[in-house]
Amino acid sequence: MTGTTAGRTDTATHRLPAWRAPAATRSNAVPAGAWWLWALGLATAASRTTNPLLLGLLVGVAGYVVAARRTDAPWARSYGMFIRIGLFVIAVRLLFSVFLGSPIPGTHTLFTLPEVPLPDWAKGVRIGGRVTAEQMLFALYDGAKLAALLICVGAANSLANPARLLKSLPGALYEAGVAVVVAMTFAPNMVADVLRLRTARRLRGRPTGGVRAVLQIGLPVLEGALERSVAVAASMDARGYGRTAHVPAAVRHTTNVLTLGGLLGVCAGTYGLLAAEGAGYGVPLLVAGLLAAMAGLRLGGARSVRTRYRPDRWGVRAWLIAGSGAAVAAVMIWAGTADPAALHPGVVPLTAPVLPLWPAAAVLLGLLPAVVAPVPPSPTGFQEQV
Repeated sequence: MTGTTAGRTDTATHRLPAWRAPAATRSNAVPAGAWWLWALGLATAASRTTNPLLLGLLVGVAGYVVAARRTDAPWARSYGMFIRIGLFVIAVRLLFSVFLGSPIPGTHTLFTLPEVPLPDWAKGVRIGGRVTAEQMLFALYDGAKLAALLICVGAANSLANPARLLKSLPGALYEAGVAVVVAMTFAPNMVADVLRLRTARRLRGRPTGGVRAVLQIGLPVLEGALERSVAVAASMDARGYGRTAHVPAAVRHTTNVLTLGGLLGVCAGTYGLLAAEGAGYGVPLLVAGLLAAMAGLRLGGARSVRTRYRPDRWGVRAWLIAGSGAAVAAVMIWAGTADPAALHPGVVPLTAPVLPLWPAAAVLLGLLPAVVAPVPPSPTGFQEQV
């Protein structure tokens, strides 16, 4: 009996990891594009609602996935910076509402500021005056929507490796490759330099907070991050990144028309999806733009003679991660047409927001990457094994 029980226990122990996400390695790492599609899906959902409960749920989902699957790389530490930026956006939106007023009518006066008289040509604009609870609540909802959108984008910056994302760039966009390198490595390098300089100042007994410390750290941080980004771009150029092959003129012109027209269609379709009135034409324009852009990038790839070392492969886990973000966005767009009042709670009269059931359940689908994505190595666990 004991041997049989032990055998069953050993079998269950060996079978258990099959149901869990594997440890992250270079071969099974999630492509950076999957993380960006997941985050953009959450950002699209955040742009469709001003309900603070749904926005808080979206931020919580993004934060949980980042905490569960981010690595110790320098770019993974940028999530906290995006949270601070989001809080700053909310504070600025509230200040604008206080000092510049709001068209939202209200009966619950909080306080009254001295109003600055303006000329006749500035009718409709005021500085100071009565501040109501309704206008402050409206400003809070509006600022929270933008803050949640920025935090979702920050989640992609924390989870996606910028070098792997650059490697997945289509060959037709090789001209923009150097600029993409500088842009995408600047923020992670800046965060790493801030942490390094603050640690050095702390070890030397110098203050790390306050305006004076920020002024002393700011210039070296910007200079060091920019120098590193330019060095990466220069090394790419020295290795022949961007060499082109000869293609016929007709193919070049067709590529330019398809790529430019497709990108314009993607922009127009995205604007339609983000706007409350454009959901009807947004999807067809977005699909048509994507197809045209993909065809143009496919043709343009013939000009690139560079090869890819260990290209990222989209497996089942990558599609599940990207699909979970798309599902959240799709359900939120549908909910905006089926029950817009639940996604946009009113402020006149003052009412408490209600958490809608189906949109909230759809937001929880965004937690799927925390289950299916490979588990990054833990420094503590590595030390224990050693």
